[in-house]
Amino acid sequence: MPESRHRSVGLAVAALSYAAIALTAHTGTALSDPGTRGVGIQLLDAPVSRRDDPRALRYIVDHVAPGAVIERHVLVMNRSSERQVIDVYPAAAAVEGERFRFGAGRAANELTSWVRIDRQRLELNAGEAAKLGLTIRVDPKASSGERYAVLWASTQPDPAGQASANVTQIQRVGVRIYLDVGPGGEPASSFAIGELMPARDEQGHPSVAIHVDNTGGRAVDLTGSTTLSDGPAGMAAGPFEVVKGTTLGPGQSGTVIARFPRELPNGPWTIRVELRSGRTTADVTEHITFPDPGMAGEPGSLLTSPWLVAGVAVPAIAGLAFLIRHRSRRSGPNRKKRSLIGARAGSGGRPVEKS
Repeated sequence: MPESRHRSVGLAVAALSYAAIALTAHTGTALSDPGTRGVGIQLLDAPVSRRDDPRALRYIVDHVAPGAVIERHVLVMNRSSERQVIDVYPAAAAVEGERFRFGAGRAANELTSWVRIDRQRLELNAGEAAKLGLTIRVDPKASSGERYAVLWASTQPDPAGQASANVTQIQRVGVRIYLDVGPGGEPASSFAIGELMPARDEQGHPSVAIHVDNTGGRAVDLTGSTTLSDGPAGMAAGPFEVVKGTTLGPGQSGTVIARFPRELPNGPWTIRVELRSGRTTADVTEHITFPDPGMAGEPGSLLTSPWLVAGVAVPAIAGLAFLIRHRSRRSGPNRKKRSLIGARAGSGGRPVEKS
Protein backbone atom coordinates (compact mmCIF):
# COMPACT_ATOMS: atom_id res chain seq x y z
CA MET A 1 0.00 0.00 0.00
CA PRO A 2 1.52 3.36 -0.99
CA GLU A 3 2.09 5.72 1.90
CA SER A 4 2.74 9.46 1.66
CA ARG A 5 3.38 10.86 5.11
CA HIS A 6 2.77 14.56 5.71
CA ARG A 7 5.44 16.48 7.56
CA SER A 8 4.08 18.26 10.60
CA VAL A 9 5.06 21.40 12.41
CA GLY A 10 4.78 21.74 16.20
CA LEU A 11 2.68 24.60 17.48
CA ALA A 12 4.00 26.83 20.22
CA VAL A 13 0.44 27.74 21.11
CA ALA A 14 -2.55 25.66 20.01
CA ALA A 15 -6.19 26.46 20.57
CA LEU A 16 -8.29 24.21 22.78
CA SER A 17 -11.52 22.73 21.48
CA TYR A 18 -14.06 21.91 24.14
CA ALA A 19 -17.48 20.26 24.22
CA ALA A 20 -19.52 19.38 27.29
CA ILE A 21 -22.25 16.84 26.67
CA ALA A 22 -24.78 15.41 29.10
CA LEU A 23 -26.66 12.29 28.07
CA THR A 24 -29.57 13.41 30.22
CA ALA A 25 -31.46 16.69 30.45
CA HIS A 26 -28.65 18.08 32.59
CA THR A 27 -25.86 20.15 31.07
CA GLY A 28 -22.20 19.41 31.66
CA THR A 29 -20.33 21.36 34.32
CA ALA A 30 -17.95 24.14 33.32
CA LEU A 31 -14.68 22.61 32.19
CA SER A 32 -12.77 25.75 33.16
CA ASP A 33 -13.50 25.10 36.85
CA PRO A 34 -10.47 23.24 38.29
CA GLY A 35 -12.72 21.57 40.84
CA THR A 36 -14.87 19.79 38.24
CA ARG A 37 -14.27 16.42 36.61
CA GLY A 38 -13.28 18.11 33.38
CA VAL A 39 -11.16 16.83 30.52
CA GLY A 40 -9.35 18.81 27.83
CA ILE A 41 -7.87 17.99 24.44
CA GLN A 42 -5.43 20.02 22.34
CA LEU A 43 -4.11 19.54 18.81
CA LEU A 44 -0.31 19.73 18.83
CA ASP A 45 0.65 19.85 15.15
CA ALA A 46 -0.53 20.69 11.64
CA PRO A 47 0.82 20.28 8.08
CA VAL A 48 3.63 22.67 7.20
CA SER A 49 1.54 23.94 4.26
CA ARG A 50 -1.23 24.98 6.68
CA ARG A 51 0.72 26.64 9.47
CA ASP A 52 -0.87 29.98 8.50
CA ASP A 53 -4.40 28.53 8.58
CA PRO A 54 -6.19 29.22 11.90
CA ARG A 55 -8.58 26.29 11.34
CA ALA A 56 -5.69 23.84 10.92
CA LEU A 57 -4.26 24.96 14.25
CA ARG A 58 -7.50 23.95 16.01
CA TYR A 59 -8.84 21.12 13.86
CA ILE A 60 -7.38 18.34 11.72
CA VAL A 61 -7.83 19.81 8.23
CA ASP A 62 -6.17 18.20 5.23
CA HIS A 63 -6.43 17.10 1.60
CA VAL A 64 -4.88 13.75 0.66
CA ALA A 65 -4.84 11.23 -2.15
CA PRO A 66 -6.41 7.77 -1.79
CA GLY A 67 -4.02 5.45 0.06
CA ALA A 68 -2.25 8.30 1.88
CA VAL A 69 -1.27 8.10 5.55
CA ILE A 70 -1.21 11.18 7.79
CA GLU A 71 -0.20 11.53 11.41
CA ARG A 72 -1.15 14.02 14.12
CA HIS A 73 -0.59 14.35 17.86
CA VAL A 74 -2.96 15.52 20.57
CA LEU A 75 -2.56 16.32 24.25
CA VAL A 76 -5.27 14.96 26.56
CA MET A 77 -5.53 16.68 29.96
CA ASN A 78 -7.19 15.85 33.26
CA ARG A 79 -8.43 19.28 34.29
CA SER A 80 -10.12 18.06 37.45
CA SER A 81 -8.95 17.64 41.03
CA GLU A 82 -9.31 13.84 40.95
CA ARG A 83 -7.80 10.88 39.12
CA GLN A 84 -9.79 10.04 35.99
CA VAL A 85 -10.11 7.28 33.42
CA ILE A 86 -10.45 8.86 29.96
CA ASP A 87 -11.51 7.06 26.78
CA VAL A 88 -10.15 8.40 23.48
CA TYR A 89 -11.93 7.42 20.25
CA PRO A 90 -13.09 8.74 16.86
CA ALA A 91 -16.78 9.18 16.12
CA ALA A 92 -18.80 10.23 13.09
CA ALA A 93 -19.81 13.79 12.28
CA ALA A 94 -21.65 15.53 9.46
CA VAL A 95 -22.14 19.05 8.11
CA GLU A 96 -25.87 19.66 7.80
CA GLY A 97 -28.45 22.20 8.87
CA GLU A 98 -25.78 24.96 8.83
CA ARG A 99 -23.91 23.21 11.65
CA PHE A 100 -21.09 20.73 12.26
CA ARG A 101 -23.16 17.90 13.78
CA PHE A 102 -21.68 15.35 16.19
CA GLY A 103 -22.81 11.74 15.90
CA ALA A 104 -24.28 10.12 19.02
CA GLY A 105 -21.91 8.11 21.19
CA ARG A 106 -19.37 6.20 19.11
CA ALA A 107 -21.26 6.42 15.83
CA ALA A 108 -19.03 5.27 12.97
CA ASN A 109 -18.56 6.30 9.35
CA GLU A 110 -15.99 5.68 6.63
CA LEU A 111 -13.52 8.19 8.06
CA THR A 112 -13.60 6.75 11.59
CA SER A 113 -12.69 3.33 10.15
CA TRP A 114 -9.42 4.85 8.89
CA VAL A 115 -8.41 6.32 12.28
CA ARG A 116 -6.06 4.61 14.73
CA ILE A 117 -4.92 5.95 18.13
CA ASP A 118 -1.85 4.99 20.17
CA ARG A 119 -3.88 4.42 23.33
CA GLN A 120 -7.64 4.27 23.64
CA ARG A 121 -7.80 4.56 27.43
CA LEU A 122 -5.83 6.81 29.78
CA GLU A 123 -5.61 6.94 33.57
CA LEU A 124 -4.50 10.44 34.55
CA ASN A 125 -3.97 11.98 37.95
CA ALA A 126 -5.33 15.44 38.75
CA GLY A 127 -3.68 18.00 36.47
CA GLU A 128 -1.82 15.32 34.49
CA ALA A 129 -1.63 15.22 30.68
CA ALA A 130 -0.68 12.60 28.09
CA LYS A 131 0.43 12.94 24.47
CA LEU A 132 -1.19 10.60 21.96
CA GLY A 133 -0.44 9.80 18.34
CA LEU A 134 -3.23 9.67 15.75
CA THR A 135 -2.86 7.93 12.37
CA ILE A 136 -5.33 8.22 9.50
CA ARG A 137 -4.78 5.57 6.81
CA VAL A 138 -6.97 6.38 3.81
CA ASP A 139 -8.46 3.49 1.84
CA PRO A 140 -6.67 3.26 -1.55
CA LYS A 141 -10.09 2.81 -3.18
CA ALA A 142 -11.68 5.78 -1.42
CA SER A 143 -13.87 8.00 -3.60
CA SER A 144 -13.31 11.74 -3.88
CA GLY A 145 -14.97 14.05 -1.39
CA GLU A 146 -14.75 15.62 2.05
CA ARG A 147 -15.40 13.55 5.17
CA TYR A 148 -16.01 14.56 8.79
CA ALA A 149 -15.38 13.07 12.22
CA VAL A 150 -14.34 14.05 15.75
CA LEU A 151 -11.56 12.67 17.92
CA TRP A 152 -13.16 12.55 21.38
CA ALA A 153 -11.72 12.35 24.88
CA SER A 154 -14.52 11.19 27.16
CA THR A 155 -14.90 10.65 30.89
CA GLN A 156 -17.80 9.23 32.86
CA PRO A 157 -18.05 10.46 36.47
CA ASP A 158 -18.40 8.03 39.36
CA PRO A 159 -22.13 7.23 39.76
CA ALA A 160 -21.68 7.65 43.53
CA GLY A 161 -21.07 11.33 42.94
CA GLN A 162 -24.25 11.84 40.93
CA ALA A 163 -27.38 13.40 42.38
CA SER A 164 -29.41 10.36 41.40
CA ALA A 165 -28.57 6.80 40.44
CA ASN A 166 -30.78 7.33 37.37
CA VAL A 167 -28.76 10.32 36.16
CA THR A 168 -25.48 9.78 34.33
CA GLN A 169 -23.46 12.61 32.89
CA ILE A 170 -20.74 12.03 30.33
CA GLN A 171 -18.34 14.83 29.49
CA ARG A 172 -16.38 14.68 26.28
CA VAL A 173 -14.18 17.15 24.44
CA GLY A 174 -13.12 16.80 20.86
CA VAL A 175 -11.00 17.87 17.92
CA ARG A 176 -12.87 18.06 14.63
CA ILE A 177 -11.55 16.27 11.52
CA TYR A 178 -12.12 17.69 8.03
CA LEU A 179 -10.46 15.30 5.57
CA ASP A 180 -10.81 15.79 1.82
CA VAL A 181 -9.80 12.87 -0.40
CA GLY A 182 -9.03 13.05 -4.09
CA PRO A 183 -6.29 13.11 -6.73
CA GLY A 184 -4.35 16.25 -7.57
CA GLY A 185 -4.54 19.54 -5.75
CA GLU A 186 -6.95 20.54 -3.02
CA PRO A 187 -10.33 21.99 -4.03
CA ALA A 188 -10.48 25.75 -3.51
CA SER A 189 -12.21 27.19 -0.45
CA SER A 190 -14.51 30.13 -1.15
CA PHE A 191 -17.82 31.61 -0.08
CA ALA A 192 -19.99 34.54 -1.14
CA ILE A 193 -21.99 36.95 1.01
CA GLY A 194 -25.52 37.48 -0.26
CA GLU A 195 -28.55 39.36 1.04
CA LEU A 196 -28.52 41.12 4.42
CA MET A 197 -31.84 41.15 6.29
CA PRO A 198 -32.17 43.54 9.27
CA ALA A 199 -34.72 42.72 12.00
CA ARG A 200 -35.70 43.73 15.53
CA ASP A 201 -37.27 41.22 17.91
CA GLU A 202 -40.29 41.87 20.14
CA GLN A 203 -37.99 42.96 22.98
CA GLY A 204 -36.42 45.55 20.67
CA HIS A 205 -33.02 43.90 20.09
CA PRO A 206 -31.77 44.51 16.51
CA SER A 207 -29.97 41.94 14.37
CA VAL A 208 -28.92 41.27 10.80
CA ALA A 209 -29.21 37.88 9.09
CA ILE A 210 -26.35 37.48 6.59
CA HIS A 211 -26.93 34.98 3.77
CA VAL A 212 -23.82 33.02 2.74
CA ASP A 213 -23.26 30.56 -0.12
CA ASN A 214 -20.36 28.09 0.05
CA THR A 215 -19.05 28.36 -3.51
CA GLY A 216 -15.92 26.24 -2.95
CA GLY A 217 -15.00 22.59 -2.54
CA ARG A 218 -14.30 22.53 1.22
CA ALA A 219 -16.46 23.10 4.30
CA VAL A 220 -16.23 26.57 5.87
CA ASP A 221 -16.57 27.56 9.55
CA LEU A 222 -17.73 31.16 9.49
CA THR A 223 -16.62 33.84 11.94
CA GLY A 224 -16.24 37.59 11.54
CA SER A 225 -17.59 40.98 12.52
CA THR A 226 -19.81 43.87 11.47
CA THR A 227 -19.30 47.63 11.79
CA LEU A 228 -21.93 50.37 11.57
CA SER A 229 -21.25 53.91 10.36
CA ASP A 230 -23.02 56.94 8.88
CA GLY A 231 -25.91 56.50 11.31
CA PRO A 232 -28.31 59.15 12.61
CA ALA A 233 -26.40 62.36 13.48
CA GLY A 234 -23.18 60.73 12.26
CA MET A 235 -23.23 57.85 14.77
CA ALA A 236 -20.87 54.89 14.43
CA ALA A 237 -20.81 51.60 16.35
CA GLY A 238 -18.84 48.38 16.42
CA PRO A 239 -17.17 46.18 15.61
CA PHE A 240 -19.65 43.47 16.67
CA GLU A 241 -18.58 39.83 16.40
CA VAL A 242 -21.04 37.62 14.52
CA VAL A 243 -22.55 34.64 16.32
CA LYS A 244 -20.27 31.63 15.90
CA GLY A 245 -21.43 28.16 14.94
CA THR A 246 -22.35 28.36 11.24
CA THR A 247 -20.63 25.64 9.20
CA LEU A 248 -21.45 25.07 5.53
CA GLY A 249 -20.40 22.11 3.39
CA PRO A 250 -19.54 22.45 -0.31
CA GLY A 251 -22.56 23.75 -2.22
CA GLN A 252 -24.54 24.54 0.93
CA SER A 253 -26.09 27.89 1.87
CA GLY A 254 -26.90 29.30 5.29
CA THR A 255 -27.19 32.30 7.54
CA VAL A 256 -24.80 34.06 9.91
CA ILE A 257 -26.34 36.31 12.57
CA ALA A 258 -24.99 39.62 13.84
CA ARG A 259 -26.64 41.02 16.99
CA PHE A 260 -26.61 44.58 18.27
CA PRO A 261 -27.58 46.51 21.44
CA ARG A 262 -31.22 47.33 22.04
CA GLU A 263 -30.43 51.06 22.23
CA LEU A 264 -29.30 51.14 18.59
CA PRO A 265 -31.47 53.56 16.53
CA ASN A 266 -33.21 52.26 13.43
CA GLY A 267 -30.92 54.20 11.13
CA PRO A 268 -30.34 54.39 8.26
CA TRP A 269 -26.85 52.90 8.63
CA THR A 270 -23.96 51.84 6.46
CA ILE A 271 -22.98 48.32 7.54
CA ARG A 272 -19.72 46.59 6.67
CA VAL A 273 -19.65 42.81 7.05
CA GLU A 274 -16.34 40.92 7.15
CA LEU A 275 -16.49 37.11 7.33
CA ARG A 276 -13.72 34.53 7.32
CA SER A 277 -13.03 30.83 7.46
CA GLY A 278 -9.38 30.00 7.97
CA ARG A 279 -7.43 31.80 5.27
CA THR A 280 -10.51 32.60 3.18
CA THR A 281 -12.25 35.96 3.66
CA ALA A 282 -15.07 37.96 2.09
CA ASP A 283 -16.59 41.35 2.86
CA VAL A 284 -19.49 43.51 1.75
CA THR A 285 -20.80 47.02 2.47
CA GLU A 286 -24.51 47.92 2.32
CA HIS A 287 -27.15 50.41 3.49
CA ILE A 288 -29.67 49.07 6.03
CA THR A 289 -32.43 50.41 8.26
CA PHE A 290 -33.66 48.44 11.26
CA PRO A 291 -37.44 48.03 11.57
CA ASP A 292 -39.64 48.61 14.59
CA PRO A 293 -39.79 45.86 17.28
CA GLY A 294 -41.21 42.53 16.19
CA MET A 295 -40.64 43.13 12.49
CA ALA A 296 -38.21 42.26 9.71
CA GLY A 297 -36.80 45.03 7.57
CA GLU A 298 -36.10 45.33 3.88
CA PRO A 299 -32.96 43.68 2.45
CA GLY A 300 -29.91 45.95 2.45
CA SER A 301 -29.11 47.81 -0.76
CA LEU A 302 -25.78 46.65 -2.10
CA LEU A 303 -23.03 49.26 -2.31
CA THR A 304 -19.91 47.18 -2.83
CA SER A 305 -19.01 43.50 -2.58
CA PRO A 306 -15.27 42.93 -2.90
CA TRP A 307 -14.40 39.25 -2.40
CA LEU A 308 -11.02 39.03 -0.73
CA VAL A 309 -8.97 35.88 -0.15
CA ALA A 310 -6.21 36.38 2.41
CA GLY A 311 -2.87 34.61 2.20
CA VAL A 312 -1.98 35.03 5.84
CA ALA A 313 -3.50 33.66 9.02
CA VAL A 314 -6.05 35.78 10.87
CA PRO A 315 -5.76 35.74 14.68
CA ALA A 316 -8.49 33.74 16.39
CA ILE A 317 -11.45 35.69 17.75
CA ALA A 318 -11.14 36.24 21.49
CA GLY A 319 -14.43 35.99 23.38
CA LEU A 320 -18.09 36.45 22.49
CA ALA A 321 -18.67 39.93 24.06
CA PHE A 322 -19.75 42.59 21.59
CA LEU A 323 -18.54 46.12 22.44
CA ILE A 324 -19.77 49.39 20.99
CA ARG A 325 -17.14 51.82 19.81
CA HIS A 326 -17.72 55.50 20.50
CA ARG A 327 -16.88 58.00 17.84
CA SER A 328 -17.76 61.66 17.24
CA ARG A 329 -17.78 63.34 13.89
CA ARG A 330 -18.17 66.88 12.55
CA SER A 331 -20.19 67.64 9.44
CA GLY A 332 -19.49 71.35 9.35
CA PRO A 333 -17.78 74.21 11.20
CA ASN A 334 -18.46 74.32 14.96
CA ARG A 335 -21.17 71.65 14.69
CA LYS A 336 -20.83 68.53 16.86
CA LYS A 337 -22.65 65.29 16.17
CA ARG A 338 -23.63 62.67 18.73
CA SER A 339 -21.92 59.30 19.04
CA LEU A 340 -23.74 56.19 20.13
CA ILE A 341 -23.37 54.98 23.71
CA GLY A 342 -24.74 51.50 24.18
CA ALA A 343 -24.52 48.30 26.18
CA ARG A 344 -23.09 44.93 25.35
CA ALA A 345 -24.97 42.90 22.77
CA GLY A 346 -25.95 39.29 23.40
CA SER A 347 -23.66 36.55 22.12
CA GLY A 348 -25.84 33.48 21.64
CA GLY A 349 -23.27 30.91 20.47
CA ARG A 350 -23.86 27.14 20.50
CA PRO A 351 -23.52 25.63 23.99
CA VAL A 352 -22.14 22.33 22.70
CA GLU A 353 -18.70 23.54 21.72
CA LYS A 354 -16.56 26.43 22.87
CA SER A 355 -13.39 27.72 21.30
